[in-house]
Amino acid sequence: MYFPFVRYRKIFYVISILLVLASVLSIGFFGLKFGIDFKGGSVLEIKFKDNPPEASKVQEALKNLNLGEIAVNKTSGNEIIVKMKTIDEATHGQILEKLTGLGEIEPGSENFENIGPTIGQELKRKTNIVVFLTLLGILIYIALSFRRISRPVKSYLYGLAGIIALFHDVLIPLGVFSVLGKLYGVEITIPIITALLAVFGYSINDSVVVFDRIRENLLKSKNPTFAGIVEESLNQTLVRSLNTTFTTLLSLFAIFFFGGASLKYFSLTLMIGIGLGAYSSFFIAALLMVTYYEWRERGKGRF
Repeated sequence: MYFPFVRYRKIFYVISILLVLASVLSIGFFGLKFGIDFKGGSVLEIKFKDNPPEASKVQEALKNLNLGEIAVNKTSGNEIIVKMKTIDEATHGQILEKLTGLGEIEPGSENFENIGPTIGQELKRKTNIVVFLTLLGILIYIALSFRRISRPVKSYLYGLAGIIALFHDVLIPLGVFSVLGKLYGVEITIPIITALLAVFGYSINDSVVVFDRIRENLLKSKNPTFAGIVEESLNQTLVRSLNTTFTTLLSLFAIFFFGGASLKYFSLTLMIGIGLGAYSSFFIAALLMVTYYEWRERGKGRF
């Protein structure tokens, strides 16, 4: 099977641009709904002796206590986690009374804490630092790895193409979560940020695999054109990438459907990001090198 990637690259560009624009507009209009990990609030973990009540029943029981938006997640072992705005001890006692009416609570199983907004801001700051350092590290790594292959395009441009694909792979899941936050109240939490950082690694790994094959073929392939070498490299790595992505997504589907509420959106983030990472490595990152090369050869670029 041989797929003409270069011939159809403009179609792939249009698809990606539309998805990114839709995501940016969604984030701009709806925003991102951050959880209490980032904005502060109260968290109550409690274990029931028998099956815990449904989230809807918990929310219904607590709706008259002026708790703001209430997020209820079930975990394994008959536990539930209730997240709400910051509350005092009197309200905490009222919540326990309401929950006791929904089922018998395991003695000594309760864990309650308030997370201040200062901690949330600190988490945001550290998250931004981690993202910046990750992107910088990726750019330096690829530039150094490809330093011996400076023709027909400079080695650092491989890193820039990989980072462009990376933004594509992260912006679209964020757009999805802005819609989910608007429609269903889904919040951005630490597990989702962790999943996005994992997508960083997975996406850039896919791109490096393709770039590495391009590097090998630049040295040994008999194909006379850069576009031909890139397309040849893409076809040589396509099956391997599809197999890896498919087996990874199978595991994530299992986690999404059977892993419990606490892992639901973590696995969803990984599914979207990893799928996009495989797509962008073949249809964005590598093909951008061809587009840039042809643009430069026509005399429109000189760097």
